[in-house]
Amino acid sequence: MTLVHAAAPATTPGSRWRRLVRPGVVAAGVAAATGYVWTVDPNQPGHYPVCPTYAIAGIYCPGCGMLRATHDLAHLDVAGAMARNPLALPMYLGLVVLFVLWVRVSWRGETLRWDPPRWMPAALAVSFVALTVARNVPGWTWLSPA
Repeated sequence: MTLVHAAAPATTPGSRWRRLVRPGVVAAGVAAATGYVWTVDPNQPGHYPVCPTYAIAGIYCPGCGMLRATHDLAHLDVAGAMARNPLALPMYLGLVVLFVLWVRVSWRGETLRWDPPRWMPAALAVSFVALTVARNVPGWTWLSPA
């Protein structure tokens, strides 16, 4: 995985702060959505829609339990979040790292270009399929988001 930074253009005194507007808007939106999930418990029926994959096919997808995992993480219950969806914590940590890199290169006036390894999409697809199969094996309730 390589991150390529382009050279920084000339800056004016207020231009650095203006470059942080987009990351700031994204951070505010994520904070608002997380605050809502922190306040409105997804474990109580009727607040959120049912997962479409579960509603249509009756199977747990890799995203099932993500709202409940987010609720648990917002309440600092890491074990509960991992029980709801084992992908939640690594996914959120990766998103935080990418956000910090975005803020850093935005502040510097650089361009962030991510060139992932060629194997990464296949590895992610295989891991999602493996999790989906493992979550739906009869008797294996330890991966069930319920």
